[in-house]
Amino acid sequence: MNTETVRPAVTELRLSAFKTHRGVTLPLTRLTLLSGESGSGKSSALQAYEILARLGSGESLARAVGEVAGSPAACVPAGARPDAQGRRGFRIGCTVDGPAGPVSLDLAVQAEPELRIVGERLTGGGETLLTTALTDPDRPTVQAAWHTAGATPVTRAPLPDDRLGTSLLPLRVAGKTAGQRLVLAAAEQVVVALRSAFVCDPRPEVMRGAGTGGTGGAGLDGACGADGAGGAGRGTEVRRSGREAGLRGGPGKPGGVGGAAGSWGLRKRKGSSGEAGGWARDTEGARAEGRLRSSCDNLPAVLERTSQECARRHAVLVAAVREACAGPVEGLRAVPRQAGGTGESPADAAAPAGLVGTAGPRAGVAGVRAVLDRGELGELPVEQLGDGELRFLALALVLLTGPEVLAMDPVGEVPSAHQQMTVMADGMDRCMDPRQARELVSLALRMTDRGHVRLLGTVRDPSVAEGLPGVQVLHLGV
Repeated sequence: MNTETVRPAVTELRLSAFKTHRGVTLPLTRLTLLSGESGSGKSSALQAYEILARLGSGESLARAVGEVAGSPAACVPAGARPDAQGRRGFRIGCTVDGPAGPVSLDLAVQAEPELRIVGERLTGGGETLLTTALTDPDRPTVQAAWHTAGATPVTRAPLPDDRLGTSLLPLRVAGKTAGQRLVLAAAEQVVVALRSAFVCDPRPEVMRGAGTGGTGGAGLDGACGADGAGGAGRGTEVRRSGREAGLRGGPGKPGGVGGAAGSWGLRKRKGSSGEAGGWARDTEGARAEGRLRSSCDNLPAVLERTSQECARRHAVLVAAVREACAGPVEGLRAVPRQAGGTGESPADAAAPAGLVGTAGPRAGVAGVRAVLDRGELGELPVEQLGDGELRFLALALVLLTGPEVLAMDPVGEVPSAHQQMTVMADGMDRCMDPRQARELVSLALRMTDRGHVRLLGTVRDPSVAEGLPGVQVLHLGV
């Protein structure tokens, strides 16, 4: 086992049988871009990663698949035929590198006639650490066996068939033997890496609705086109990011990071009860906290927070936006938005931005809006920017922040210095011209070089990364 401090990260994504992919293995570096023709499976690869990430966060299989792909059948490889019992499914997996060395996780999922995990394998350190298998189709469980290396070589017990068994191991394994401690270390490493993912899909039409006090265009595709839009079942759904109360492992349970999944009940099926786990706090809670959501519709409130918390990072953001936007950019800030008005008057713009949710709203003030300082040209509300400029601003803000500012569920039991966030951006260059896209990739390269963030994105034009060392471009469908 490697005892050095290495932040867990997914270094390989396996699409053994998923949608258009069969037997595909994608090596992932700190900055990986997927390119290819429409229909080559760029978005599908990110969907497989997101399903794994949701399961690692303790979400139920039905919710993870439904939120990402829309339906279980949508994940089944094209042309796959059912067996004699009418069963079809898909297989995905990943490798996570970290302090415990490379650890591999592979899942076999039955999509029809009933959605369930029928097989799971966790391997690392030259050992098979966990295997599960469906032995009785009439029960909502799988038979699990995990490595013990004690008086009994393996321990066997049933686990729910709608949860990732790896995330449940810290609640089941005592950690008394060397084999059990290896299992715990490997499971923790996988869970930490999967829970450190943030799906970012800025929606210009939703951001404009929020900036003008409207409700946004929930459920609508971006005005700049739906190419690479990603999860068919997600639309503008907010990324799930908080754990429900009481989800941490109980006293005396080692590897508390895995406890995130253990206290969620089984899905309501065949007599089982309990709420499915989720990634998100409610919408109002995320807004009040100033945590940026996946669609970036609450960008002004988050911008107000980040500009006050770190002037240096905010200056880097302004410099990046200056390179991407047409016309002069001397500043970027949040200003009060007047209730019932547009908030564009000079008096409104000159007023100092208040802290939302601290001392209570001032009379006539309804939240904040973000504006660009154009110098002699005055101020421009960001909702008046072009689609490409809006998406650039949102993605740049994500790259320059961290888990504490994003609506995600980082592992609180593990120090942040031992974690590494992965940003997933489908259609990263969507709506952008080549100059904007290259500036965004250059910013991502600078941030990933620091070791605290990784990026997995899809692009239509791979030339935006030409000549940039450290950027891996994988061409799909070739």
